Amino acid sequence: MGVIMFKVSDRLSQLFRQKQTVLESADRAKDFKTTRSTPTLNLSIVTQFYPPDYAATGQLIQELATQLSQQGIDVHVFTGQPGYAFDNDTAPTLERSPGLSVRRSRMTRLWPKRIRGKALNGLLFCFRAGLHLLKSCWRGDVLLLTSAPPFLPALGYLANLYFDVPYIYLVYDLYPDVAIELKVTAPDSWIVRYWKTLNRKILQNAKAIVVMSPTMKERTIAKCKGIADKISIVHNWADPTWIKPIPKAENWFVRQHQLADRFVVLYSGNLGRCHDVDTILAAAQLLQNEPIQFVFIGDGAKKTICREKVDRSNLQNCLFLPYQDKQVLPYSLTAGDLSLVSIAPGLEGTIAPSKLYGILASGRPVAAICESHSYLRPLLSDAGCGEAFAHGDGEGLARFIRTLAADPEKARCLGEAGRRYLESHFTPQIIAGQYLQLLLPLGERLKQAGLLCQEQVMWVLETQQTQQPRQRFGEILVREGILPRETVDFFCRSMG
Repeated sequence: MGVIMFKVSDRLSQLFRQKQTVLESADRAKDFKTTRSTPTLNLSIVTQFYPPDYAATGQLIQELATQLSQQGIDVHVFTGQPGYAFDNDTAPTLERSPGLSVRRSRMTRLWPKRIRGKALNGLLFCFRAGLHLLKSCWRGDVLLLTSAPPFLPALGYLANLYFDVPYIYLVYDLYPDVAIELKVTAPDSWIVRYWKTLNRKILQNAKAIVVMSPTMKERTIAKCKGIADKISIVHNWADPTWIKPIPKAENWFVRQHQLADRFVVLYSGNLGRCHDVDTILAAAQLLQNEPIQFVFIGDGAKKTICREKVDRSNLQNCLFLPYQDKQVLPYSLTAGDLSLVSIAPGLEGTIAPSKLYGILASGRPVAAICESHSYLRPLLSDAGCGEAFAHGDGEGLARFIRTLAADPEKARCLGEAGRRYLESHFTPQIIAGQYLQLLLPLGERLKQAGLLCQEQVMWVLETQQTQQPRQRFGEILVREGILPRETVDFFCRSMG
């Protein structure tokens, strides 16, 4: 009996010690996440677009930078002056807030709506960004470079080559694939061959690669062997505390544009070469004699073409509005009863429409026009928030619009399902946690919390390299008895 009591007592002591370790870990993690006085990392983000520009990529970067700065990371952004769908030519050269600074290049825009103008503006920005990164104080501990403009990631490769600075490559658009599909350049041209060679070096030397969708990951892996392990799929996001469902009867934007008495089909965002508008206009033509209004908000290379087609067909059910200021978005996005997302033929995996996430936050159903293998199809199916249609299927899209117009309850249920899916998958906090994992891996987080020393971190990393099949960092910690599973699981959860 005494032996049994001793074993029970010993087991209870073990459980108590493990619980104490977990509680201590939690306290340290809490302190680690909320302390701003001692930054855990200096991150430099280089991107051509940033608010007050309307470009979606710039607005996403601003939200990401803000979220990361709140997680104890000092963020420095180098960007350009407004050059994309913005009414003014200049913004402040330097802006500062706690944990975040923004410095803007003096370069301004030249022919921003023409392909050659965009290319020239991109090259000028890259030149300025290169000069900026020559100063060691601006390089930080890690660089994050976007694919806008397409030549920008080469600066990360050069910074890594000459200054040994690690960089993360954030792929919004996959080049030169986009240029080839849009027939801007021939697939066998010398510039494409050089571009592909440079891309392989950029991909091979990146600390991490972030892509927007599973199909984009597949296309990226096909470009370069041996990089699959460093590619992470991190979706874009929207803030459900900022964009909320607003009944049309309470929406001033609806009243201002006289949209209250019609079923509104909304396309909000870039009307560019990468988007299919022909299928949308085909549906609009089929529905021209019904109480259904198509509203296009935004600008882009196809807007003029789109308006000309509407005029030639004498369609009275299409309204075109300019880009809206950011503070108007919660009202403009909820002015529709159904929202549209489209990817042009051949471009699946080269782009990922960021407008989808604002639609989900707005609580409106989604109709997507895309290819049969598009990532949008399983996403809409999992979320239960809408349907996808093939290119040219204007009749199918028109039928879906009629169905929702006749059944408001179904439209409401689809919209609510989409918002729930966003809240559990694509909020700024969730996505920032995924970026935090890339910037501060588990070993670094545990070291910052005082649970591991540098020697232990290095030993586990070396063990990972020598073992086949390769084990996760946390699995080795648990297996070797360095930390209990409860502690490792807690920190994994705290990282998002």
